[in-house]
Amino acid sequence: MTSLAGVLFDGIAYGALLFLISVGLSVTMGLMNFVNLAHGAFAMVGGYACVVLLNRFGWPFLATLPVAFLLSAAIGLVLERTLYRRLYRASHLDQVLFSMGLTSVAVAALTYVFGPAQQMIQLPSWMQGQVQVGPFSLGTYRLFLIALVLVTLVALTWLLERTRFGAEVRAAVDNPQASAGSGINVDRVFSLAFALGSGLAGLGGGLGVELLGLHPTFAYKYLVYFLLVVAVGGTSSMKGPLLAAMLLGVLDTVGKYYVPAAGAFIIYGLMVLLMILFPAGLVRRAA
Repeated sequence: MTSLAGVLFDGIAYGALLFLISVGLSVTMGLMNFVNLAHGAFAMVGGYACVVLLNRFGWPFLATLPVAFLLSAAIGLVLERTLYRRLYRASHLDQVLFSMGLTSVAVAALTYVFGPAQQMIQLPSWMQGQVQVGPFSLGTYRLFLIALVLVTLVALTWLLERTRFGAEVRAAVDNPQASAGSGINVDRVFSLAFALGSGLAGLGGGLGVELLGLHPTFAYKYLVYFLLVVAVGGTSSMKGPLLAAMLLGVLDTVGKYYVPAAGAFIIYGLMVLLMILFPAGLVRRAA
């Protein structure tokens, strides 16, 4: 039982990280109706920013995280204004081809600069080790990760569902012409929403260096996981992707621990089943 509890806890931490990275994709796909398969590239940017600041310049780990968010958000903002904006009204196929091409460029550039090897970081001493909770030993870093994701979830839900900015984003997506006529700066709203999604990916990428690893093909390796979180969870609320990420993280961890010979077959099979049973996502927005 102790071993199973530890595996479940690791799965929850894994799912929390997947949610943090994938929720930005939920923003761009659900709120902006743009299929951005280059989302993993923004996560890589955040991860490499943390690695460089931590290993080469000696920054504290926590200080690198805001930089990872801001750098990814800034790059996302620039790309949105120069490239992405041209494809908002394009077909989803055009969006997929463009974003996959952008991912390939990012992978090639990072391979050229950093090489193909996996990057390593040293966490601060207070994040290492275990915390004893009754009979269970829980990883300190994983506890920190879960707590940070919960805070992010509350803040993001409030921002998108309880503020004027969130209402402007939804209005701009539903009817850009009417929104512009009512005084909403649609271009600015889209740019900020895209930057927010990119920044969250970068933050998740920085936090995931220790848990997921970091190498130039990261964007390809985990793209399917990010898409599964959004597809299974739905894009109508934050609760759906969170639930899907937790299911994916726990089931993937349990499967790899207890049935390693099955590989990813179990998790993909279960995700397909969930998509058949809940084609509109696990959680729907109330009418």
